[in-house]
Amino acid sequence: MRDLTESGRLTVAFSGGLDSTLVAVLASRALGRERVKLVNVCFGPYSYSRGLEIVASLADKMRLRLEFTPGYEAQERVWKDGPSCNRCTRLAKLPAIRSGVLGLVATGANQSDTWGKTGIVIKDGFYAPLRKWTKKQIENALSYLGIEVPKIGEAPVREGCKLKHLLKIMANPAYHGYSVAIANEVLLDQLEDFTHTLANVKVIGPLSRNIAIINVCPLPPIEIRERIKSSLLEIDVIDEVRWVEGPSVLKISANPGLYNSREARRWVLNGRLAPEFAFPIEVEWVKSRNNRLETFQVVDCWRLKDDSAHCD
Repeated sequence: MRDLTESGRLTVAFSGGLDSTLVAVLASRALGRERVKLVNVCFGPYSYSRGLEIVASLADKMRLRLEFTPGYEAQERVWKDGPSCNRCTRLAKLPAIRSGVLGLVATGANQSDTWGKTGIVIKDGFYAPLRKWTKKQIENALSYLGIEVPKIGEAPVREGCKLKHLLKIMANPAYHGYSVAIANEVLLDQLEDFTHTLANVKVIGPLSRNIAIINVCPLPPIEIRERIKSSLLEIDVIDEVRWVEGPSVLKISANPGLYNSREARRWVLNGRLAPEFAFPIEVEWVKSRNNRLETFQVVDCWRLKDDSAHCD
């Protein structure tokens, strides 16, 4: 790390998660706190309020300088073509971090993501010091260093911005974007006293109708579910609310390129969607005729009639 930083200074792309926290700690130990700066991309309404609190708290505990840079407008432009976290990272997050930063930017890329698996050390001014590390090794290192990273509570492993739960084109940020932003905050607030490992509200449906799909594991008692459903129905940009209460089927309209690629469809199902659902899911694929759609859009969801699975 010392050898790669010409000025002896390093900027860390800091999300407040396990990976970037370890990078920040290692950088401060290698270079000194005064030579390390943390930059967090704030996605405005799509950043969890709890997440921003965690970012600020961790930076304070590590006694490292923290700067926020906006990224939600670029994020909204990406989502106008359909859901894509990879494109969002490439076209919104990384450019936001790079703007105004001289020298290398260290990221938390590791063996759990595409960049880490390539083994590339530096790419376009971004540096991956953890490229050979596994998630387990990162967790063990933080534990050894006595550093606890609080979780937002939306997922057991990878937590991120709320916009990833909008599973359709964002044609109107005030309608589509606002629905997923406010619904996920409401859900976590309602679950404050209920122990859970996964909690999110997916927004699906045609562009003219926002259908909120609630995933919580373990499944809460019926009285909590009814209370949450009522709270979400009070949001004026949500038209319908459904709980995922068992194995389900998603009807997905896909861009022809995605539709015709078995490998791409498998990744969307198993890599992108299934880990964030409370129960197993299957997909009914249809080829989209919408020229604007570059990825996919979930247009409907229903429960399998014959199921015996449960959320652990």
